[in-house]
Amino acid sequence: MKDSNDPVEPGKAADKAAGKAVGGAKGPDELRQQIQETRGQLGDTVEELAAKADVKARARARGAELKGKASEAGHAVQDKATEAGHVVQDKAVEAGHVVQDKAVQAGHVVQDKAVQAGHVVQSRATQAGHAVQDNVPQPVRTAVTNAVQAGKRHPRPVLIAGAGVVVAAGLLRRRHNGHRHNGRH
Repeated sequence: MKDSNDPVEPGKAADKAAGKAVGGAKGPDELRQQIQETRGQLGDTVEELAAKADVKARARARGAELKGKASEAGHAVQDKATEAGHVVQDKAVEAGHVVQDKAVQAGHVVQDKAVQAGHVVQSRATQAGHAVQDNVPQPVRTAVTNAVQAGKRHPRPVLIAGAGVVVAAGLLRRRHNGHRHNGRH
């Protein structure tokens, strides 16, 4: 038995239909009915043959099918790319926050070290100031105190004179310390 999709030679289909119509008809009405059925079968066969022979229509149908599949694949790729872009953006934001946190922590460490260094410098300056104050001879301290009091009364001349006294005291002190270090005392 032949499949209805198999190509049928047009001449054989017509002969088959005609043989069936002539041999099996019992009257004119039945013959008309068989003729109608045969025409319908021949019409279907012709349409099938025409569809198989229409290469352009089949190519268009296949092209439309492939275009649809390509469009779906394109959308899938676009969705994946968008998703990957969001993941990269999220990772970049997260990395930015980590770097920012590390920078803030480093800033705090530097600030703490600077404060500690400032305290050390201040402490050493205070110690040096006390050492100088303790090592200045009493007459120089008295002269400085008198100069300060006079400076309050007559600021300009005393400031000039006081500066000279401080310079002289510094020179005397250096000279005095220099003799100790050289072994001459």
